[in-house]
Amino acid sequence: MIERIREKLTAEVEQLNHELNVVLPEALRKALQQGDLRENGDYHAALERQQFVHARLSHLRARLSKLSHIDLSKVPRDRVGLGSRVVVVDTQTKQRETYELVIPDAMDMDEGHVSVSSPLGRGLLDGKPGDTVTVRLPAGTRKLKIVELATLHDQVTDKT
Repeated sequence: MIERIREKLTAEVEQLNHELNVVLPEALRKALQQGDLRENGDYHAALERQQFVHARLSHLRARLSKLSHIDLSKVPRDRVGLGSRVVVVDTQTKQRETYELVIPDAMDMDEGHVSVSSPLGRGLLDGKPGDTVTVRLPAGTRKLKIVELATLHDQVTDKT
């Protein structure tokens, strides 16, 4: 999971570096050839994009740095933690739901991902099968019973 995120962020860094070093200088050169820069929309748009690209690159580099500091040996093997796939049953509605706890950069709602820093993610952390956890969400409080758990370590073992 972490390697997949690292690859995704690295690909975006490479694309933005290309834009910053090739595409934007060409756009600025063309805009400068048009003359008066005070009313030159292309010039101002290119400068604005350049500032955005610099800011995004800074953010991505910070995220990559944080990724390299994640110690997988500290991810729990017997309770909900980063990378866990958790099946819960809502005690009120009896609806069964499956979530995978991920870092914010890996969020994909269509895949059932939940950020470990979200209210739902924080509520599930450290839970074990059989536990009922209370999760305080903006829409109200939910009680979820953990019925199945596959930790990050279980999933890595299953793939080998």
